[in-house]
Amino acid sequence: MLEIRHLDTLIALAETGRLAKAAQRVHLTESAISYQIKNLEDHYGTKFFERNTSPLQWTPAGERLVALAYDVVRRINDTNLEIVQIIEGKAGQLRIAVECHSCFEWLMPSMDTFRDRWPQVEMDLVSGFHPDPVHLLHDGRADLIITSQKKSYAKTQFHDLFGYYMPAIIAKDHKLTKKSHLTAKDFSSQTLITYPVPDERLDLIRQVLGPAKISPPRRTAMLTEAILQLVASQRGIAALPSWAIHNYLQREYVTSKPITKNGLRCQLYAAIKETYPPQHYLLDFIQITKEHCFRELEDIFE
Repeated sequence: MLEIRHLDTLIALAETGRLAKAAQRVHLTESAISYQIKNLEDHYGTKFFERNTSPLQWTPAGERLVALAYDVVRRINDTNLEIVQIIEGKAGQLRIAVECHSCFEWLMPSMDTFRDRWPQVEMDLVSGFHPDPVHLLHDGRADLIITSQKKSYAKTQFHDLFGYYMPAIIAKDHKLTKKSHLTAKDFSSQTLITYPVPDERLDLIRQVLGPAKISPPRRTAMLTEAILQLVASQRGIAALPSWAIHNYLQREYVTSKPITKNGLRCQLYAAIKETYPPQHYLLDFIQITKEHCFRELEDIFE
C-alpha cells in the first residue's frame, strides 16, 4: 500500500538519481530504500525504474508515481501552512451577513481593501433574509454580522462601527416640510415606506412609533432608490440613514426632517463569535470598515 514515507523516498530518488544519496536524504539505509521500492513494485506488479543505471531511468509507471508524489507532498505542505495560518488567525473564511439594506455602498469598498490585505481569507456574502442574523454565527453559517441591534448573546462580541441620524425623508413640496422636525404623531396619517423587514429591525418603529402606539399604513420596497422614487412621487414618507441619502438631498431630489426634536440616533455594530485565540482578520476587517466609513460617509459619529 502506498504511504507518505514512500512518496518522500520517490522524491529523494528522483532528485538525487542514486540509491545511496536518496537513503542519506530520508535517513534510511540503501537496503531499506530497496525494500520499500520492492514492496511497491510487488503491490503494483510492475517496475518503477531500471536497475544498475546511473542516474536512475524511470519507467512510465515510475514517472507517474513520482509525479503523484510531488503533487501530494506539495498539497500536504500547503495544507500544513494553511493550518498554521488559521491557528494564528491569518487565514480562514469571512462570510458576512448584512441586516442593513443600504450598507452595500460602503461595505463593498471595505471588502476590496480587506481582500488586498488578507489574500488567504476567503470572502463571501450570506444571501437571503434572516429574522435573527446573529444566530447565523452560532449555526456556523456566517462569521460576521452587520446589525443595528446589540443584544445579549452568549459568546458573541459586538463592535461599534458608527452612529448616525435617521431623518424622515419627504417630497420637496410635502406639507410636512413646514415643520422643524417630525413627531410620532406626524406619521399616523402618512404611508410609511420601508424595506421589507420585521418591525423590530426598524429603528423608527422600535424607538419612536412603537412606544407611541402609532401604526401607519405601510408599503415596502427592496431598494433605497425605489423608496426615494416613491417618496418623491408623494406615495408616502420614509426614514433612511442620513449617509445613505446624502447625495439625493444635495441634488434636492427629496428633503429631510429630523425625527423628534433631538433627531433619531441609530447605531451599527459588527457581531462576531467570541473565540480564543481571536481571529485577527475579523478584527482587522472591522477596523478597515470603520476607517473607510469615517473617511467617506457624511454625518456619522462615534
